[in-house]
Amino acid sequence: MPIDAHQHFWRYDPAAYGWIDDSLAPLRRDFLPADLEPELRRAGFEACVAVQARQTLEETRWLLELAESHPFIAGVVGWVDLTSPEVRTQLATFAGQRRLVGLRHVVQAEPDDRFLLRPDFRRGIAMLEEVGLAYDLLIYPRHLPAASELARRFAGQPFVVDHLAKPEIRRGEIRAWERDLRRLAACPNVMAKLSGLVTEADWRAWTPAQVRPYLDVAFDCFGAGRLMIGSDWPVCTVAADYARTMGLVTDYLASRPKAEREAVLGGNAARFWGLDKGEGKA
Repeated sequence: MPIDAHQHFWRYDPAAYGWIDDSLAPLRRDFLPADLEPELRRAGFEACVAVQARQTLEETRWLLELAESHPFIAGVVGWVDLTSPEVRTQLATFAGQRRLVGLRHVVQAEPDDRFLLRPDFRRGIAMLEEVGLAYDLLIYPRHLPAASELARRFAGQPFVVDHLAKPEIRRGEIRAWERDLRRLAACPNVMAKLSGLVTEADWRAWTPAQVRPYLDVAFDCFGAGRLMIGSDWPVCTVAADYARTMGLVTDYLASRPKAEREAVLGGNAARFWGLDKGEGKA
């Protein structure tokens, strides 16, 4: 089943979505399941995983409600405060929510580049191991060393790095990113999403040829068995429509064996999150 492993929904509110600045003005409106589903189907995808865009329990509940009423939303990556002394209680509020498959924190916005290694955050990650939830790493290249250390410390915890850690495609920076991504990929409990790359390139002038070297690195260090396609819709729309965004990866895969294509386009996501078994946990 082809699965878009990374997209977002929101009802736009200026106060709640302050990160949508003037450069992202086209995103200042509602983006809901009825907007995504036709795009998804036209591009040949059957399901998606909705990922948090706000760090609130309220948004996590809302995404789970959307998933219950729209079967094509196969899973939700939500948020709880993993640094809170009340994290166990927060996790307990989602017990039995089968569509909750993982959690994420907006680490890229934290001023501490080693936030992932803070004792309070690591305590929260340890609880995810207990309840069987995956963790999405939303980071920049400078956070990769800390992410590698975290993944090694929690070898039994499944992690997935969003957007390949946002390489600076626009500037053509690849060497330091590649070095540190390879170290993270050496941890067998880490997967990666081929998502969000068009918005790290020049929004108006990017070409597949400019992004291809980053895809080459990802396939070389993770292999087709640990990669999954994602749109990052609607954020991607500032640089490309849904079809062109997904086509960046599907075209890249065209010459690869069928088993590899099927894995990256949905099989890996289904396995990683248990989507083929309806095994979302909390």
